[in-house]
Amino acid sequence: MQHVPWNLDGHSHQVRRVIRRLLPWLLAAHVGCVVEDQRTDEPWIWELPDHLPPPVVPDAHPLTVAKVELGRHLFYEERLSVTGDISCATCHEQARAFTDGRATSIGADGVPGFRNAMPLANLAWMPTLTWANPVLEELEAQTLVPLFLDAPLEMGAQFVIDEALAFFAEDAAWRQRFRAAFPDEDDPVTTASVVRGLAAFQRVLVSANSPYDRWLAGDRDALDPAALRGLELFASDRLGCATCHDGVLQTASVRHLDDPERRSRFENTGLYDLGEQGRYPSPNFGLYEFTRDPRDMGRHRVPSLRNIAVTAPYMHDGSVQDLDAVIDHYAAGGRTILEGPLAGVGADNPHKSPLVRGFEIEASERADLVAFLHALTDTSFLTDPRFADPDAPEAVPF
Repeated sequence: MQHVPWNLDGHSHQVRRVIRRLLPWLLAAHVGCVVEDQRTDEPWIWELPDHLPPPVVPDAHPLTVAKVELGRHLFYEERLSVTGDISCATCHEQARAFTDGRATSIGADGVPGFRNAMPLANLAWMPTLTWANPVLEELEAQTLVPLFLDAPLEMGAQFVIDEALAFFAEDAAWRQRFRAAFPDEDDPVTTASVVRGLAAFQRVLVSANSPYDRWLAGDRDALDPAALRGLELFASDRLGCATCHDGVLQTASVRHLDDPERRSRFENTGLYDLGEQGRYPSPNFGLYEFTRDPRDMGRHRVPSLRNIAVTAPYMHDGSVQDLDAVIDHYAAGGRTILEGPLAGVGADNPHKSPLVRGFEIEASERADLVAFLHALTDTSFLTDPRFADPDAPEAVPF
């Protein structure tokens, strides 16, 4: 595996500090004490369509139903925030494919963060898990960041984690959830258990029942004529969408049991050009933040397009408002900003991917392309009662 050096400046240093401080707790918890009366909890069974290969699950973090159910409760738990009024679900709403509809999410301190909240669907197949960090490869490590990162502050759990754990340990229902999820540990109510539970829940958020999925499964009527024409355009050399957004999840960044070594793709799409060697606005320098290689300026991870119609605004900084504007951006081969501090011609960025070359598209073709993108929406995923707030009337347990 290629190791990418960490940048010692800015918030990437904060991420490194959080992971170094807390990741050993996860390892220690995994090899912790075993109680005399061991039992094996019900394992998680993946129910996947034939066209979706099984994901890679770390051996150190096997999935069980109880662990996933604990994680679901924790995902909606506001006690894990410093203010006691936000949870993971605040920035990741199920109806929006676990995004929040904002350009950038707002932390517990009321201050907007730096990046657009990524959707949480199908994370088990993603080699890396954020817009630009090349080393956050497992959900257990990534989960530490929104919980404990200082700058930007997201949940601020570091200020309240002791009180939250004390509550979980004293409350009978919470204590039973932790015990069921981690039956082999003397003390299952720990920070490590919180992190592992949250990771387990996010790992099973599978979206694979869109019209496009049903079409892949053999239902020839699942896509209407407009969506079929849009799919043909999407895959065409003229538009080139599928060059980066290929495969079953519309991203080249997919890892599974048949291809466990697949790496994430990072591309500069010509969103900005601020001069000075194609600089992007601070602090969103993309992969450059971690490598300090000028060629990596503005390179961000190629995201999956699943449920794209409900996850606006788009791009790493939420600066593109709708699908028509996304198409405009790629048709122009990069975005032009005429005035203000971000003025520049993105198409001229020296680090822009050669795959973003522009194209011509007629109004009818644009409508067909949008129809295909809407066909990637899995409405059952957006309303699945197993993923809902466990206190909601419609919620059901796993």
